[in-house]
Amino acid sequence: METVGPAVAFPEFHPRLPWWSGDLQTCRNHLAGRPVDLAEFKSRRLQMPTSDRSGDHQQGVLSLPAGDAVRPLLILLHGLSGSEDSYYLRASARYFLDHGYPVLRINLRGAGPSRTACKVRYCAGSSRDLADVIDHLPAELVRGGVLVMGFSLGANILLKFLGESGKARTRVRAAVAVSAPIDLGATCRNILRTRNIGYHRWFLSQMKAEALAPAVPLDAPQRTAVAQARTIYEFDDRFVAPSHGYANADDFYRRCSAKEFLSGIKAPTLVIAAQDDPLVPFAPYRAQDWRLAPSVTCLFPPWGGHVGFHGRASRTPWHDRCAMQWLQRW
Repeated sequence: METVGPAVAFPEFHPRLPWWSGDLQTCRNHLAGRPVDLAEFKSRRLQMPTSDRSGDHQQGVLSLPAGDAVRPLLILLHGLSGSEDSYYLRASARYFLDHGYPVLRINLRGAGPSRTACKVRYCAGSSRDLADVIDHLPAELVRGGVLVMGFSLGANILLKFLGESGKARTRVRAAVAVSAPIDLGATCRNILRTRNIGYHRWFLSQMKAEALAPAVPLDAPQRTAVAQARTIYEFDDRFVAPSHGYANADDFYRRCSAKEFLSGIKAPTLVIAAQDDPLVPFAPYRAQDWRLAPSVTCLFPPWGGHVGFHGRASRTPWHDRCAMQWLQRW
């Protein structure tokens, strides 16, 4: 396993049978993932206003561990077409709740139950939304600072947020990014490869269904752009980019890729990425000069797929165990 940054004794990752390949690791949650029960934990829904005067509110579910919570709040961010109920988000929430952490599972703006309540929809560059969440959390939740863990697209948002200036990021004591597409253009090109046609069709169908759901506040030209998109690139070029003020998809990818913000990160941050991830290419990680991001520690195992990391040593995903070890340091 390749590591970059301060020497930390993280456990080695070895795939658990039968999840041998990056594709099987990636698909395991959909093929064999069981619903994660969080009903035993006291929970309540939170709404946080956004700062762009749209009137939108972001939603999340706060769950509290048994007993008195003395650990910092952990915020979890899902990936593309996910929500508060994504399997990996609930699995991570369960693991950290069992270890005494209060957990807030955020729905990116326009995802999950906020789908029909938001005029603006999330994208890979929605770091301002994360800042709004942290700024508007009840004071008693952030008194001891916050921890943040992002997955896939949510991890790109997290890294971008950490690398930008702003009051909210100073409250983040430590962070973990799992399977982040740090180069959005390279990731899009990779997903468009012939070998990934199944992934591409699935993601595009999910993105369209999310955007075109009944009562989602889109105008007629936007709905047409979404419906006519034949690829993820066209979806981003005709819908996402203009909706967020970018000239086109390439401009959007260039300005929102996390790799452009890594050197500005000050909070202790753990970046986890598998070299066999079928969705996020590893080449941008290899090309990055990590000496320019001294607050970042990287774990690059040869195996693990995309938000997979189902290993031999434990039924708890390896990325959660490493995240626990990292966050407890701070």
